[in-house]
Amino acid sequence: MANTAVRVGDVAPDFTLPDAAGVPVSLHDFRGKAAVVLYFYPKDNTPICTAEACSFRDSYEAFRQAGAEVIGVSADSIASHSQFTQNHKLPFRLLSDADHSVQDHYGVPKTLWLLPGRVTYLIDRAGIVRHIFSSQFQAAQHVAEALRVLREIEAESQRG
Repeated sequence: MANTAVRVGDVAPDFTLPDAAGVPVSLHDFRGKAAVVLYFYPKDNTPICTAEACSFRDSYEAFRQAGAEVIGVSADSIASHSQFTQNHKLPFRLLSDADHSVQDHYGVPKTLWLLPGRVTYLIDRAGIVRHIFSSQFQAAQHVAEALRVLREIEAESQRG
């Protein structure tokens, strides 16, 4: 799996997964319109995952102002995502990757060969992966890293 992992500079693999309302969401829908902060996380309603989701929620306006959309992905069910979204007032979509196919395609590593990993991909408007941050336990750092790189890309585009 490590040999097939998505890397910085790759075109982000397209996918379609259902959101918390069961509506199919495709990565290609954002191409040319917005950068995407795609974050994979282990499980709804666990302490670190909840802290991470709430960090993304609290910084959501900063992401939107920088021209990005936030999308969370885990293997949890649509019903679980719906409840998690409502309980924590999440303004962004959570997608259900029930069979782990998208996580596997991206090469998201498992922790201790068991838990799904916590990895954030910053994908620019052209669909290119510009940054990858992986840390199972530093949930808030995922938000900080994504915002930092997003701002660098924005500054780069204004210069060039």
